[in-house]
Amino acid sequence: ESKKLGEEIQALLNHKSAREKTIIENLKSNKTAQVREFCEWVTKHECKRGNVKNGSCKKLHFRKLIYAHTDAQLGDCSFLNTCFHMETCKYVHYEIDEEDQRAHMRMRQRQAASVRAKNSAAMLVSDSKNLAMTKANLTPPQWIQCDIRKLDFDVIGKFTVIMADPPWDIHMELPYGTMTDDEMKKMGIEKVQDDGFIFLWVTGRAVELGRELLRIWGYERVDDIIWVKTNQLQRLIRTGRTGHWLNHGKEHCLVGVKGNPVGFNRGLDCDIIVSEVRDTSHKPDEIYGMIERLSPGTRKLELFGREHNTQNNWLTLGNQLPGVHLEWEDVKTKYFNRYGMALPF
Repeated sequence: ESKKLGEEIQALLNHKSAREKTIIENLKSNKTAQVREFCEWVTKHECKRGNVKNGSCKKLHFRKLIYAHTDAQLGDCSFLNTCFHMETCKYVHYEIDEEDQRAHMRMRQRQAASVRAKNSAAMLVSDSKNLAMTKANLTPPQWIQCDIRKLDFDVIGKFTVIMADPPWDIHMELPYGTMTDDEMKKMGIEKVQDDGFIFLWVTGRAVELGRELLRIWGYERVDDIIWVKTNQLQRLIRTGRTGHWLNHGKEHCLVGVKGNPVGFNRGLDCDIIVSEVRDTSHKPDEIYGMIERLSPGTRKLELFGREHNTQNNWLTLGNQLPGVHLEWEDVKTKYFNRYGMALPF
């Protein structure tokens, strides 16, 4: 009896309301944004040998990169396409099969053309208002090259969502400068947000420090996103470059809330991202989709970003960005009144 009651309560809690269903439908990717799976046999040669039931595999395959210095008997490189010494590494590396890539692009183009042909008439009439609203809420990427420790945060205003990937001092050799714990604590994050969310990437020993920083900056930690790292062949990372006792195959992003945020969408995404590792400190692109669905069309701020981080509706700050590019008129006015045409420092 009690088990049945518990199941009924669970079913009721999992049932989505009409409003939730509408939000999910409005924020759902269109049909042309489909992904294509990688073949579990990796290469076309192995696929043809092992996949005898399916004569023509439609999945993406990889091609082995065999150089003069490669010793194929050693097997695959642990770091694959993130190997820092590919020009001398004797292990096997891979790239996506060019023929598969071209076929995938042709398929995507056909899908896009088909969708455009079917919906062109409707878009001219019924979607004209929605299209205008979408354009109105979509601001091109903006950025400021600066030392974040010295930037006057008053010039950039307030934001609904903040994301930060700080250069933690994790006692390892890194291709960029780091900040001390005290410098992190003194950052004026409280100036750029009254009500909203912060997403703070942490690694290793920085997990506890990150939680402390959230408290200092005035946030309550409410969630913890885990990025499960995969390699180029979509397998779990087992030889990560970080970790003292165990190799790290995941990374955490702490989620904090401040004030009384309203207008945010709940329950659209889960707290796990499974995504491929790329360059050092290059976080998964999926995080931007999660945040945009949480708070669509609002102003967002990224701290310690680089050029690949710039996104629509985001202002990115960092010392590796190409100068200054601003779109919001109020921010542009405050910034140039404060710093003129020159970089802040």
